[in-house]
Amino acid sequence: MGQVRVWLVDDNDGFRDSTVWLLETAGFEVLAYASAHAFLEAYAGHRHGAEEECLVSDIRMPQMSGVQLQDELLRRGITLPLVFVTAHGDVPLAVEAMRKGASNFLEKPFGDDTLIEAIRAALANTRNRSDGAVNGAALAKLSPRERQVLDLVVASKPNKIIADILGISIKTVELHRANMMNKLGVRSLPELMKVALGHG
Repeated sequence: MGQVRVWLVDDNDGFRDSTVWLLETAGFEVLAYASAHAFLEAYAGHRHGAEEECLVSDIRMPQMSGVQLQDELLRRGITLPLVFVTAHGDVPLAVEAMRKGASNFLEKPFGDDTLIEAIRAALANTRNRSDGAVNGAALAKLSPRERQVLDLVVASKPNKIIADILGISIKTVELHRANMMNKLGVRSLPELMKVALGHG
């Protein structure tokens, strides 16, 4: 992986500062902003210089929320991989954000490795979609709903959250997972992750 730029948007100064330190220590270039408006203004002038980019944003912020920021990016045709961080009470908003294409959402507080892995997974998913690194022949066998389930499994979402996001029952999620694994020829979650992330 070449240079990775992480755009961080969070109105909590302490969280923002500690997260910048964490991500820079992990080798990322980090640009941090206290508001969605400040990020949008900066992003318009900095869309160059990094091989890969990811946006990490809080959901509940004054003036423009993370979900409103996501809507604005979609309106502008900007498809950054997006990881939301959220307080427990914001989970319904995060579920809606996943429906709109966010890569993941993490409930605060979370471990350092959890955020780093979420960013790497979001970047890997974006690479796979853009360069066809995923096992295309096998994935072509999946139904649209099975692809949705696969994306959420790769994002480490449990069946209950997947069911909430897709508006189906947990039993239906289990059925889709079983069918999906059968079509992909895998027997375990680690095998599934390797295929989905293009390493198998």
